[in-house]
Amino acid sequence: MMNSSRGDQVSFAENYPHEDIFMQQARKNGVELGALDPSPAVGALIGFMARTVNAQSIVEIGTGSGVSGLWAFHGANPDSTLTSIDSEREHLGSARSIFDEAGISAQRFRLISGHAIEIVGKLADHNYDLIILRSPEDLFDLSQESFRLLKINGALIIDNAMDGGRVADPTQRDFATIARRDAIKAIKEDLRWSSALLPVGGGVLVATKIA
Repeated sequence: MMNSSRGDQVSFAENYPHEDIFMQQARKNGVELGALDPSPAVGALIGFMARTVNAQSIVEIGTGSGVSGLWAFHGANPDSTLTSIDSEREHLGSARSIFDEAGISAQRFRLISGHAIEIVGKLADHNYDLIILRSPEDLFDLSQESFRLLKINGALIIDNAMDGGRVADPTQRDFATIARRDAIKAIKEDLRWSSALLPVGGGVLVATKIA
């Protein structure tokens, strides 16, 4: 049985990570652009996972303003590379600017505008250590493609997987919510993944490819 909650553990967790000046600026830029960026706790989780798998090659769907990319670079191998895909050119421009300001070499990132599922379909099999999914569009298909792209023991992160609680509410039947439920269910039932669902940010699914 779970113990009764005491204090605001969500707020405590969100205030735990330290975001540097570039992360803070990217987050401000994201608010102005209306970009979907990870919460500080989710950002820290991205950095933690990047370090845990010693990420060399990273794919991100949903660039936002660059907050997630900065956290990924923070935790990843020093010569890691990031391929980040977003349908909004303005978001990609914001990320490029903040990466430049943070001193990240242009050789280490590739920012691509377009339809994610089409772009992901052209990426090489078994070539990536970490994949971050943030967009609900084509989420089920993207989560399935992620298995193809990842190396054995590579990690998948689905940010906002529970959409702040909507996924847990059976009365919510909109397309994006159903897509999230289907993706979560498919990974949970697929024995080739080891996974966990975490109540941080809008909810995060983390999974490791084990076969």
